[in-house]
Amino acid sequence: MTEIAESAGVRRASIEDADRIFAPAATAAGALTPLVDVAAPAWRALSERAIEPNGYYLPEWELAVNASARCRGRGSAAALSAWGDTSQLIGLMPVVSLWRACKIPLPALVSADPYGSLSTPLLDRDLGAEAAAGLLQQARRSGAHALILRDMSLDGAAMKVFADILRRDGLQPLVLQSHVRACLDATRDADELLQEALGSKKLKELRRQRNRLAEHGPIRFDVARECKDVAAALETFLKLEASGWKGQRGTALGQHAGDAAFIRRATEGLAETGQCQIVTLRAGDTPVASAIVLRHQDRAFYFKLGVDERFAKLSPGVQLTLDLTRQLCADPSIGLVDSTANPDHPMINPIWRGRLAIGDVLIPLRRRDPVVALIHAALGLRKALRELARHLVQLIRKHREKSS
Repeated sequence: MTEIAESAGVRRASIEDADRIFAPAATAAGALTPLVDVAAPAWRALSERAIEPNGYYLPEWELAVNASARCRGRGSAAALSAWGDTSQLIGLMPVVSLWRACKIPLPALVSADPYGSLSTPLLDRDLGAEAAAGLLQQARRSGAHALILRDMSLDGAAMKVFADILRRDGLQPLVLQSHVRACLDATRDADELLQEALGSKKLKELRRQRNRLAEHGPIRFDVARECKDVAAALETFLKLEASGWKGQRGTALGQHAGDAAFIRRATEGLAETGQCQIVTLRAGDTPVASAIVLRHQDRAFYFKLGVDERFAKLSPGVQLTLDLTRQLCADPSIGLVDSTANPDHPMINPIWRGRLAIGDVLIPLRRRDPVVALIHAALGLRKALRELARHLVQLIRKHREKSS
């Protein structure tokens, strides 16, 4: 056990040393603040004034990520921050070095997103231009040549502010990759929306499956909002998620100490501010599906779904999503729900027919900078190699399935 612990310590030290070598060389005046040193009250106040919601950059969520990140070798994030004339926090973006994010030894900063699927920075709605300019200036002072916004809302208010600031400085953002993903217009009537999306035949089939599910006990859709209820519902979610294919692949949150610590702390903290709910679908006393939903301003974020795959033929995940759709559409405080799902997600895409444009954006920090061209080329090569590796893995899996 001692030898293993020492080896792990050596690995952590190696990662941290490499990060210091390849991170932008900050001067004393431009050194980035560790994310943990950002005052939570100021951060929380900024999130309430943010020009665009992002549940994954709420302090309760991101500080929980930061506290547990080392358990998965991700390393703690730093903070790009902008402050107003009254010493008020007006802009915030958690970042890591390009080396930490992509193992590319070039001077750039990348939005931190180890668990979330959205990295839109928090900008004060009344001082958006000043906030964006402040973030870019601090990135320059840190020694970075580029800022890379991963999983950015491309058509949102924050991106428009950045584009305006860059245009003023004779620069322009470069979209590295983009896709659309499902979202729900929660201002509409749920039954009308579901009828349009799924049609009478599919809805009839889902009602038949729900009746079959009810043979195992009365169907109940529970919404946990209070801290103690959220804590109990989370343990149900973790068990369901680990019981399925995520557990088999070793990617369920409850299978790793850091992940489990993060999600327990994050959901508890957000429940205290009314920004987290965990929904559970039960057949009698048996939970068959559960999901974590974050809330920020007038937007909700569908984080993760866990199902009991013994009931897979009865579509428990779809059944829960239908109930969740009705619940969120009935909530006047929610206008939009971001699925935060993959662009081709087979479950959510047919149900939620709205689409959000999401992409990775490279922001150059200086005009005619050859280093930016190197960063762009390195990212393109990395993407090509990852796609090749993904294709090879798919071929191997198909070969194994045929062989078995």
